Amino acid sequence: MSKRKEILITGGAGFIGCNLALRMLRQGHSVCVFDSLTRSGSEANLEWLRSEAKDTELQFIQGDIRNAAEVNQHVAGKDAIMHLAAQVAVTRSVNDPRYDFETNALGTLNVLEAARNQDRKPLMIYASTNKVYGDLQQIEIEESDLRYRFSSFRFGIDERQPLNFHSPYGCSKGAGDQYVRDYARIYSVPTVVFRMSCIYGPRQFGVEDQGWLVWFLICTILNKKINIFGNGKQVRDILHVDDLLDAFEKVLQSSKIVAGEVFNIGGGRECSVSIWKELEPIIEEYAGTVPGISFFDWRPGDQKIYISDISKAKHMLGWEPKIGIREGVRDILTWVQENIDTLSLEK
Repeated sequence: MSKRKEILITGGAGFIGCNLALRMLRQGHSVCVFDSLTRSGSEANLEWLRSEAKDTELQFIQGDIRNAAEVNQHVAGKDAIMHLAAQVAVTRSVNDPRYDFETNALGTLNVLEAARNQDRKPLMIYASTNKVYGDLQQIEIEESDLRYRFSSFRFGIDERQPLNFHSPYGCSKGAGDQYVRDYARIYSVPTVVFRMSCIYGPRQFGVEDQGWLVWFLICTILNKKINIFGNGKQVRDILHVDDLLDAFEKVLQSSKIVAGEVFNIGGGRECSVSIWKELEPIIEEYAGTVPGISFFDWRPGDQKIYISDISKAKHMLGWEPKIGIREGVRDILTWVQENIDTLSLEK
């Protein structure tokens, strides 16, 4: 176990945040959760976290990362900041780009400035996204009956891929991504960027715009029609949240070695799946049924295929996913079934 640390988790009542907070508490760290509680499901997640945390050192602050003074106050004295607070839906970013910018870009700058102003600069891990690589239309792909494939990128997209922000969400998250990298270079703030692929797991209140895998399982249990934008052959690498938490732990344990680095964090080639053509039979196997499907045109910025090349994280962090697709779907289907009443209320 690593030395006890004072940790701030922005967005700590979100899906990833509450799972991460509990992991850090169980590792013996002191955790301050900073969250606006505006996201659907966040209050339920906070209640769950408090019930699970018991006598551990958990503090909750209801605050907004757009407020620089608030952020600066609660960054003070921390050993590490895990910056997860964000506007996460591409569609909302298109409809309200100002809110998207203020939350993702300005909010991240507020966290960075607060870190820079500390005498003892805390480690900062930033939750970025594969969307910073854009729609990847310049990369040659092949189409089969069940999925798209890269013609050349055997292991997927690595961190050397040129950035190509597409959609306001891609721009705002990408701006934060680059600011976080540069604060390590210019101000010696020990930062690490995780360019994350599709994360799923317990406590994810999935909706159509975000958390698609859990949303599909919710729709399956509720017998609610699923809308597919595209043809269902589009491919994503998916990562169970427990595997993601392992990556956070690895960075916390080796922060001096990896400060300033960027890592693609996803399921990689072994945990890639086409979102319906290949996923449908897995869902049907475990749920015994699948819902109806409606197909619509592709959405702006959608990637026909994205798979993370996670070689760098394997090499530098000694990290790789442990939970396969079938095991993960079975796990989350069980969680959805056990919590369907709460999930239904959130829809």
